[in-house]
Amino acid sequence: MTGGHDRGAGKPPATHYRALLAAVLAAALALSVGIYVGVAADDGTADRTARADGGHPRGEVAPASAGTWVGAWSASPAAAEPGTETTGLAGRSVRNVVHAGAGGTSARITLSNLYGQTPLTITHASLALADGPGTAAAAPGTLRALAFSGSRRAVVPAGGQVTSDPVRLTVPYGADVLVSTYSPTRSGPVTYHPRARQTSFLADGDRTGDSTGRAYTERTPYWRYLTALDVLSNEAEGTVVAFGDSITDGVTSTEGANRRWTDVLGARLREAVAEGRDVPRYSVVNQGISGNRVLTGGRGRPADNPSGLDRFSRDVLDRTDVKAVIIDLGVNDILRDPAAADPEVLLDGLRTLVDRAHARGLKVIGATLMPFGGHRGYSAAREAVRQEVNAEIRAGRVFDAVADFDRALRDPYDPRRLRSDYDCGDHLHPSDKGYARMAEVVDLDDLKGAAPARL
Repeated sequence: MTGGHDRGAGKPPATHYRALLAAVLAAALALSVGIYVGVAADDGTADRTARADGGHPRGEVAPASAGTWVGAWSASPAAAEPGTETTGLAGRSVRNVVHAGAGGTSARITLSNLYGQTPLTITHASLALADGPGTAAAAPGTLRALAFSGSRRAVVPAGGQVTSDPVRLTVPYGADVLVSTYSPTRSGPVTYHPRARQTSFLADGDRTGDSTGRAYTERTPYWRYLTALDVLSNEAEGTVVAFGDSITDGVTSTEGANRRWTDVLGARLREAVAEGRDVPRYSVVNQGISGNRVLTGGRGRPADNPSGLDRFSRDVLDRTDVKAVIIDLGVNDILRDPAAADPEVLLDGLRTLVDRAHARGLKVIGATLMPFGGHRGYSAAREAVRQEVNAEIRAGRVFDAVADFDRALRDPYDPRRLRSDYDCGDHLHPSDKGYARMAEVVDLDDLKGAAPARL
């Protein structure tokens, strides 16, 4: 295993975290102080964030650093939050806690109102570095008010999203970032991601400018409204998207420890670059939704838990500077969808995703489907479908390259099951050790290059 597999294994004391964070911030500031001299570099999406007169909000000067906008964190808008249909979260502040998978000198966020039935009015929003693990307090001097096209107020249309103007803030790799929003008006349902594996916070009233965190007395396991954190990075030059279901979502990984397979993969890439290996300098973002299927979405309009086919453009192609995608999807189709009794139907769905990625020049790595023997949904017929799908994937007739999660995690004495130490106990989802093993078997060299040329 690489050194990144122990990342997050223990929670350091807050004083140690603050000292380490202060040292990183001081070093980054010293390196970048001469860089901020003009207008922000961008990746071609600056039109989303620029003010009409080309300027930026007073006191929140836009960055002018050489670098590339990449995804530091993301989460798919997964559903409408139950119980918020009428009032939403009117009169409350949401402080989402997210983990930066790339460092940068500036940051911007994306807020979604995908499941809202009325416009979502955000009167204040802020961004800060957390003052320690598991806290709603901001590190001293890091709280930044956010603007949207030059205004502190943002109105997110029903079904829509907005991206903030960039703010100058050195975000270290691996930092916890606090993103706070406040809406005074009733607007529901709330767009959320229910399986965060990360504790966030709620407060009464407008507490977006509260750096102490004392007002955030309610803890929550959800991410609300926030769907992306991008950074202007000198460390990364592109983004890899992991596209999948609960296994990619990391639902059985240790909460707050960032032990999803995507977290470990991001650490592997970073360590390989530091060692001088010829691998891409990419960040990794997670677009997993628990229960997700390739072919079938949930109920509602828009659908809760939309199918992989329906959400691929939004969650992969529209990510910031995406270079490659890793697809680990299909187990739920076999477990829940009668149509997938024909493996060719599922394979056709996967090939459709690959075609869409290729049309955008993206390299596609595909995962074999891991065993679920012992799970309540197991049957010999479903196992036969899984084996046939995996045979096609291994033969190279679906993806550009293969991450053989099945072979890496299965029990050598009973390949229909996960190996016991890789099994969280439900015979479907991996343990922390299993997630780390998944990240190990992704060949970093497979991330090089682009989609193969069409003949």
